[in-house]
Amino acid sequence: MAKPVWIAQQTDLSFVRSLLPIRKRDSYKGDFGKVLLLCGSEGLTGAARLAAKAALRMGSGLVYLGVPRSVYPICASAAGSEIVFPLPCDADGRLSEEALEPILVRLSQMDAVLAGPGLGRSEAICRLIAGLLQECRVPLVLDADGINALEAHTDILRGSGCPVILTPHDGEFRRLGGDLSGDRIEAAKQLSLETNAIILLKGFRTVITDGMNVYRNSTGNPGLATGGSGDVLAGMIVSLLGQHIMPLEAAAAGAFLHGMAADRASDRLGEYGMLPEDLLQELPRLLP
Repeated sequence: MAKPVWIAQQTDLSFVRSLLPIRKRDSYKGDFGKVLLLCGSEGLTGAARLAAKAALRMGSGLVYLGVPRSVYPICASAAGSEIVFPLPCDADGRLSEEALEPILVRLSQMDAVLAGPGLGRSEAICRLIAGLLQECRVPLVLDADGINALEAHTDILRGSGCPVILTPHDGEFRRLGGDLSGDRIEAAKQLSLETNAIILLKGFRTVITDGMNVYRNSTGNPGLATGGSGDVLAGMIVSLLGQHIMPLEAAAAGAFLHGMAADRASDRLGEYGMLPEDLLQELPRLLP
């Protein structure tokens, strides 16, 4: 049987800007999305900070950042516009299963959620992510340790009550059960169908698919191959979701802007010296 053929759509700046809602003169912060970020642990507070700043730079009206109680003083002291709040944690400074109840209390007021950057790995994190998937009713981005928590448990994605975006790099993709021995588009599409989630497969020419439609990103450079770049991307995507952009398009637009910000940063600083923080400085120049 012949292999199916599909055309990967290419994104550009006009496509991205067409998705962004027009900001009325009488708008207020609640009009631009309330997003909840569940990030960070002892030793990994930078991931929480980068994701929150990226969501703000992408235009979120309100960014709530939930972190383990043990690192709350660190994250709160470094905060600006994000609203940082503490959650129950274990002895190792990672979110505990008891964090789910206060998370769900806030969840009903949110437009989108991100879980994963810097969370660390534990059985409690796995149970927390499973509970979040069961209860969440707004778009949910799972990145980094949010993805790792699904290892050998991807079946729970099919029962999710909300749209889910997964943002794996190659190693995380394989841990989800994906096969990269052949065509990357085919592999991403297949995993999307198996998990009922949108897959954003990071790498050279990032692939974004819902199992039927495919976008392939053309921006970005090797300067992104540094810790923290993915946290910025995850924060950007949850911000776009909070502004009520459809999940597949939000993922594609986020990947494009992330890569274009990196291209601008590398033009200014070079691929060796650019940092994830530099992407945050470039984003406002790409938006209306």
